[in-house]
Amino acid sequence: MIKGKLLKSAAPVLLLFLAACSRENIRITDLTVLPMTVTTSSAVLSWDNPDGTREGDVYEIWLDGQMAAQSRVTHITLDRLKASTDYKVKVRGIDAKGREGDFSRTVSFRTPDEGAIYYVTDFGAVPDGKTLNTEAIQLTIDECPEGGIVRIPAGTFLSGAIFLRDNMTLELEKGAVLQGSGNPEDYPKILNRFEGWELETYASLINCGTLDRTKSQMTENVAIRGEGTVRGGGKALGDAMRRAAGDDGQGRSRGRLIQFLNCRNVAVDGLNIDNPPCWTIHAIYSENITCHNLNITSLGVPNGDGIDPDSCTDFYIVGCSFTNGDDCIAVKSGKNPEGNIVNIPTKGVYVSDCNFIAGHGISIGSEISGGVENVVVRECKAGALINGMQIKATRERGAYIRNVDVRDCALQMITIFNRLSYNNDGEAAPTPPKFSDFTFRRLDLRGADVSKPVIVIHSFEEDAWKTENVLFSDIVLADGSQVLMEPATNVRFEKVRTVSGKKIQPVVGKL
Repeated sequence: MIKGKLLKSAAPVLLLFLAACSRENIRITDLTVLPMTVTTSSAVLSWDNPDGTREGDVYEIWLDGQMAAQSRVTHITLDRLKASTDYKVKVRGIDAKGREGDFSRTVSFRTPDEGAIYYVTDFGAVPDGKTLNTEAIQLTIDECPEGGIVRIPAGTFLSGAIFLRDNMTLELEKGAVLQGSGNPEDYPKILNRFEGWELETYASLINCGTLDRTKSQMTENVAIRGEGTVRGGGKALGDAMRRAAGDDGQGRSRGRLIQFLNCRNVAVDGLNIDNPPCWTIHAIYSENITCHNLNITSLGVPNGDGIDPDSCTDFYIVGCSFTNGDDCIAVKSGKNPEGNIVNIPTKGVYVSDCNFIAGHGISIGSEISGGVENVVVRECKAGALINGMQIKATRERGAYIRNVDVRDCALQMITIFNRLSYNNDGEAAPTPPKFSDFTFRRLDLRGADVSKPVIVIHSFEEDAWKTENVLFSDIVLADGSQVLMEPATNVRFEKVRTVSGKKIQPVVGKL
């Protein structure tokens, strides 16, 4: 029998108020094989349980009619598969009382043929942490045939910017470190986007695709995976890039650590990723992106975001850990006025079973001038993030943020901001952004710092632009928690109470 990996959840599966809730059985929806995660021997599956995973729930994964694995979280890596083989998979839930739920829909996939493997050491790369291996690694990439694998073995390989191609995998074995050079000269200038502006910046350590707002050309079918580490030059490299470029003080010349420009069907899977010069993983004008089972660290790095989906569609962030110097996740779509003109929204961001240890927030914004819609954050755990789960923009951004669903998470703060004191250069949009249709359900905020407001909701004064249609339901807070909000339209609090049972209602007024 094929065995899958039984993964440990980052999020608590039992919230206090769930114990008394009843349900007929576990519902499984949205079973998906995550983009570009099917290898010759494995595949990553993700699914949703709209009612939330509870203590004692188990998910059974059935492969070709046989029960192949179990998981206590809503994703799994199936391994020991055979190359060049068709598979059919479905999932069902079993609750703590042994009651079987209905099966999900059946999803089919095919594992690929064994591709050619090209080791960077065969092309002259030296794993001594001192030799600059940019040319050797790039030569390996350029020589690798379609469907092939460029493999980095154990050891530390120093490199400048490398550029991936269509239909290939970059694989880092256990013990392998791809170490970014600290010299800005090792990173050529490219057309890029940073904080909502298209402009020339230094390249990233790992680059894929070419920026094109028309999306007329897309780089496709690329994976970066393994058990190794991608490590950048950190703050020192970022500062050196700023000095070399004569930066204007915003730091917009800096490269990222991993970047996807106009890409489709991409996965970053299994790696440790740390010490970027600014943002860690940044995707622009891209579609069908997976970030799975990553450990992302950027402490001490200015603008050290973890993952930034930027004018992207269908972006999956699953089973990742974040310890960051800025936003852990920042969902973006450009900045006024250019973002309004480009007008490419971010649509469909799915964040599940992630652990947010340190950082500014799980953020939507602030650059949202192309619009953001359909964001789901579920079964995650957040520590003492500076702004917690936050939705943010400025009056000048324009566009919208809508259809955000946050559920079955342990959080410490929820903030909806529309007045920020940073990154606000550029001509204003003709109207403010519209915040609407947010749901926050089955959340555990017992760990919040009650010396400051636990939930804050901003709203514009004009009736047409007030924050609208927001539901807080089945939420437990620490005793002494404060909820503050400005006058808004149809904001509801249902079964929101403290640990001791006190019902919470917001204090309404100008903030």
